[in-house]
Amino acid sequence: MIKHSIMTIAKLVTVGCVLFGTAQTHAQSKAPTVLTYSDHQPLNGMRMHFLNDVFFPAVERESNGRLKIETHWDGELAIAYEALPSLSSGKTDISVIVPEYKAKEMPLHQIFKGFPVGPSGAQQVKFFREIYDEVPEFNQELDDNNIRPIFLSTGFPASFFGTKSLPNLQQIQDQKWRSASFWHLDFLKSAGAEPVRMHWGPEVYDALSDGHLDGILVNIDSAYNLDLHKTAKHSLISQKLWLGHLYIIAINNDVWAKLDKKDQHAFNRAAEYAYGLLGDVMDKSYADMVSTIEAEGNSARELTDAEIQAWATTSDFASHQRRWAEALPNNSEKAIDAIDRVGDILKKYND
Repeated sequence: MIKHSIMTIAKLVTVGCVLFGTAQTHAQSKAPTVLTYSDHQPLNGMRMHFLNDVFFPAVERESNGRLKIETHWDGELAIAYEALPSLSSGKTDISVIVPEYKAKEMPLHQIFKGFPVGPSGAQQVKFFREIYDEVPEFNQELDDNNIRPIFLSTGFPASFFGTKSLPNLQQIQDQKWRSASFWHLDFLKSAGAEPVRMHWGPEVYDALSDGHLDGILVNIDSAYNLDLHKTAKHSLISQKLWLGHLYIIAINNDVWAKLDKKDQHAFNRAAEYAYGLLGDVMDKSYADMVSTIEAEGNSARELTDAEIQAWATTSDFASHQRRWAEALPNNSEKAIDAIDRVGDILKKYND
């Protein structure tokens, strides 16, 4: 699956080079500005390969070689929970930021995962771009941390993986289900399951295998990467099962301010180019993963639209959102207003 995705990306990059030209032939004799990029994950998944093989080359191409991105993977410069302070302080120039790892510093960004249903692929890309265009509080929250977004990399849909027969979602009642998201734990509890917190790693596979867990609500690529589909062999899937996971590719504000305007515009053009490709690549990767887990013995049944709507109702998400916002130490009204505006935009993509 990953190899197929890399081949797809490589073809898209080849097309991009034909359309935009190979910038290195026009590069200035002056040494390029080298910007360090930090990522907590290794270079072995769709998101990382898309950045490495599509977005970053586009930045270098659009800047006519004036910019060079020096990539550092697998937490070489900063682990996941240190990514934000490292970028805010200028220890790194560019980094992937995962909002849920810094809920205190980025409270409003937690809202995205508080909805059970949403778009995927190109529509998900459009949704997040519209959010940052229409709801200024999100950009302000990033600015308060001395960073700004240069590319919004989105995640795959969620899926239910169970160790027992899973004919429908009612089956999870009274069962032990794990999720990493506090929103999803609340949703599971509303659906009658016993929500379980557990560190992410091989122990999740072991807990599913030995019966300490009955199932897991997780993004399909994480399940695939940890081989959970081989022990939790019954799954309910849909591209409408919203995870709301966002990987913000951000740059330090001071670094951005020092860039020439033409190089800032180069980043913007590179992002436009990459956004035009991301949805299709994600859809192909999702289809590949589904085909693979089915071939390896997982049942992988597609949920109907009626079942998706029933899940949204059962999750009681609106009540959980209000309780979360009201419990914030500051700006509860601001959070409620942001929830309402995000919800209004999301409705357009769910209709």
